[in-house]
Amino acid sequence: MTGLHFIVPIPNPFQSIQGKRRLSKTSDRLRRPFKFPFSPVTFPMTFADLHVPPELITALMKQQITEPMPIQAIAHPVLIARKDAYLHAETGTGKTLAYLLPLFARLDVELAATQIVIVAPTHELAIQIHRQACDLGQNAGWPIRSVLLIGGTATERQIEKLKKKPHVVVGSPGRINELIERGKVKTKDIRSIVIDEADRLLSDESVASIRSIIETAPAARQLVFASATLESESTEVLSEIAPGLEMLRASAAAINDNIQHFYVVCEERDKPDQLRKLLHATHAERAIVFVHRNDVAERVAAKLAHHQVAAADLNAALNKVDRKHAMDGIRNGAIRVLIASDVAARGLDVKGVTHVFNLDVPTMSKAYLHRVGRTGRAGEKGTAVSLMTETEERLVRRYEEDLGIVMHRVRLREGNLIADEFRPARRS
Repeated sequence: MTGLHFIVPIPNPFQSIQGKRRLSKTSDRLRRPFKFPFSPVTFPMTFADLHVPPELITALMKQQITEPMPIQAIAHPVLIARKDAYLHAETGTGKTLAYLLPLFARLDVELAATQIVIVAPTHELAIQIHRQACDLGQNAGWPIRSVLLIGGTATERQIEKLKKKPHVVVGSPGRINELIERGKVKTKDIRSIVIDEADRLLSDESVASIRSIIETAPAARQLVFASATLESESTEVLSEIAPGLEMLRASAAAINDNIQHFYVVCEERDKPDQLRKLLHATHAERAIVFVHRNDVAERVAAKLAHHQVAAADLNAALNKVDRKHAMDGIRNGAIRVLIASDVAARGLDVKGVTHVFNLDVPTMSKAYLHRVGRTGRAGEKGTAVSLMTETEERLVRRYEEDLGIVMHRVRLREGNLIADEFRPARRS
């Protein structure tokens, strides 16, 4: 395990926890930083070492997950002890399981009431979390009921599902808040509220709904925030709604060694044609193409489709049905190429991505790291290709120096990708 920023104790969650705190806005105790007693942890660590229930370990094994990711190892003892926490880790490092495992371990399946509420900024992320929660419960053999509450679907059907008293509610802030206000989501037994992609939900128009959801829950509820980033605007909100928050951070290695990095220099107007040729030359089986703007994503998807390349765009402006079609297609193999902006792709986990293409290159190295991290997962090899103008080529040096990577300049010749030059990574 690499990239651990914290050393944490591993308490046994099945022993009694003394001195539970009341989590209220007026609590003086919460306004002081909570001192967590650190003690060494040996890695590699197993889920058994974390005292994860055997049923959940079995469920993880069915998904070929045998060892905890750093953020999971850090978060489990804190969340199992009912602490408020902010899980700060890169995209694709297992944040969803980092909070689902301890919250499920504490869930009372015999209590027919909503105990966990998980809020996500996009329908796709909410659907993804809901599926993971259902799979985890089913594979563990636990009768955990989860319901998905998002806009764009019939409210009355969701109300019917709520009558079955789900243990877990997952959804968008607007719809969850609406159904709480209508008295359809019962809040008196809520034990934990999770705000996924917290920096986004706490820094836009959703923050009012988030505050309302939290205020309707019991004072002793646990608050969990998860995100790959932490913005100053969201930090101010956090200080108000969750004083004394545990900040837990874990990052993967600066860059995945299983990813190869290439770039092609061309004119801006030639990028769509170059992309089409690169998809063929690199034998991309499942690819994500990143662009800056949604209108570009739509145009590129249409151009690829014209050339019989199975592609779809994840345009944030598309309706729910089209977005679902795009996500289902890339997952089941019907669609080979998914085109997305950074905003539209946030929080999404698409397994088996072989290639990432940057049609529009990011100016910041951190953004490049987020994008290419979609490939080369679970020990597989991955390829990242950036299309750059001569002016944008200056970014190569920035990426190399900031991330410690080697980017190979390549070009197309007779349908094949050939090396243009090879340079070692520059270091300051």
